[in-house]
Amino acid sequence: MELLSFIKNRVSIRNFSDEPVNLEALKRILEAGRLAPSAKNRQPWRFIVIREKELRSRVQNASFGQNHVGTAPVIIAACTTNVDYRMPNGQLSYPIDISFAVSSMMLQIEAEGLGSCVVTTFDEREMKDVLSIPYLMKVVMLLLVGHSQEKPLPTEKKAFDQVISFDHW
Repeated sequence: MELLSFIKNRVSIRNFSDEPVNLEALKRILEAGRLAPSAKNRQPWRFIVIREKELRSRVQNASFGQNHVGTAPVIIAACTTNVDYRMPNGQLSYPIDISFAVSSMMLQIEAEGLGSCVVTTFDEREMKDVLSIPYLMKVVMLLLVGHSQEKPLPTEKKAFDQVISFDHW
């Protein structure tokens, strides 16, 4: 399948099966994140892979009890190790860098025939405590990974000419 097809057909999965994720596939997914681009190649990330049921339950609780968090057989906490670096344009780099890494992992997840969902709704202080994350680091987002019980239809996207212009706004 060509890359654009993966992107077009990718959906957020909120109903995972109990089937485990193959370790080799998981390693390829993590490798996709490790190889992602970052500002000044700082690679300001640390990925915590959560597979133990008890720990996934605690992560679900820190995510305000969201059911789909608890059903994913793998949760990847995407954290930053560089909370202060600003790019020359003044923006913090870590939200962009972590998004690149998670996007790369999402494409690999799709290529592996698995499903994913990004979660940004959680109590960061509680999450850091659950995962023993140092005080100065940040949990930016969670990436749920697993086999989907059902594949929802892709959501409708805005038309090309509604979001793209050439040479001016």
